[in-house]
Amino acid sequence: MLPYTLLDTASWSDTTLRLYQRGDEFSIRVDKAGELMNSRAHHSEDVLAELACEQIAGRENPHLLVGGLGIGFTLAAVLSHTGSGARVTVSELIPAVVRWNRDYMGHLAGFPLDDGRVHVLEQDVGRVMQEHGNSFDAIMLDVDNGPSSFTHDDNGALYSLCGLKQAYTALKPGGVLTVWSATADPAFTQRMEKTGFSVSQQRVGSYKAKRGNRHTIWIGVRPDN
Repeated sequence: MLPYTLLDTASWSDTTLRLYQRGDEFSIRVDKAGELMNSRAHHSEDVLAELACEQIAGRENPHLLVGGLGIGFTLAAVLSHTGSGARVTVSELIPAVVRWNRDYMGHLAGFPLDDGRVHVLEQDVGRVMQEHGNSFDAIMLDVDNGPSSFTHDDNGALYSLCGLKQAYTALKPGGVLTVWSATADPAFTQRMEKTGFSVSQQRVGSYKAKRGNRHTIWIGVRPDN
């Protein structure tokens, strides 16, 4: 088997991210947690977007927010499930991740950052939600490992009651929030319900075939009124 080759390193706050390549496979790793994402295992990220887009199908010129660029697969799935009138804002806090998508990995997801519907903000998604009340038809959060497993402690605020209220307020009535997590978390379900969302969840494999880890996706719908 081919060994991994280190392509680049990026420091953010007290965290170091490293980008590796092995053949046509890419891996982003974090010092504290090991592998954060791998280009071969992205089915659950695709489903995160598909579930959000299904909920708002039929809306004219929807505005969608993707929190966390990753390797670009969630964004690519959004683009494939929305029409030409959609606007897609991507919030990615770490500039190196955006650069890696442009310089190394864009081909994997079909170069989604080059799509004219896409606008990238190198900002914290919590700030973006706070500054854009009643703006989004759908929000997809794939930040860190989910509500209960962080590589960086600051990410916990997104999954708190305060963070969920920001998401709720940023959505238009009838809008949807989908949240990716490496693990199940009943307490997070309760926080979503307390915020006012109508909540369901799915367990989804990291691979389309029935193998690999099972991840959790929450679907929270803001009521129409």
